[in-house]
Amino acid sequence: MSEPIPEAIPTSQDPRNKRPTKRRALSPTSAQATALTNLFSKPEREIHMPTGPKTKTLPPPPEIVTNVQGSSAGAGSGEFHVYKAARRREYERIRLMEEEVDREKAEREFLEKIEGMRRRDEEKTEKNRRKRRKKGEKKGGGGGAGNIKTVDGGAISKGGMEHGKHIEESSADGEAVVPEAEGGGLIIHDDED
Repeated sequence: MSEPIPEAIPTSQDPRNKRPTKRRALSPTSAQATALTNLFSKPEREIHMPTGPKTKTLPPPPEIVTNVQGSSAGAGSGEFHVYKAARRREYERIRLMEEEVDREKAEREFLEKIEGMRRRDEEKTEKNRRKRRKKGEKKGGGGGAGNIKTVDGGAISKGGMEHGKHIEESSADGEAVVPEAEGGGLIIHDDED
């Protein structure tokens, strides 16, 4: 390509060339875009979806064995190859059975793991639900001004908290029954004037 004469121009870049240019996929994205364009260009065409790999199965062993091998020392030289083929088939059958057992064991372990994870997630969700419910009860259930209670003329904040203690019930006299934090018993506050 030292000279700019028509013979030095590559055929693909020659303006006299009538061949269509080859389109190549430059990236996986453009390859997928090309495939989708081709797919949508003929919507009436049937689409064949590829199936997964087929599981390898062997035919069952024959019920009647025609060439039974003897144990005599004078067996023919061709019997060795028959023996090798039978042994190879048997080993292949045993290997497939072991693979099936391993696959079933792995699937069972996977399902147990998934079940354990689901159970653990449910327990954590339930624990968080109980914590939210308990927190909501402490706040007073999210109600309005109707949650403000009075004891002996003093106002108690929403949720029935008086000096950091939760009021469980009140008597008919207006006396509040507050659980004791450390002792576990109940203290009844009376008006002692």
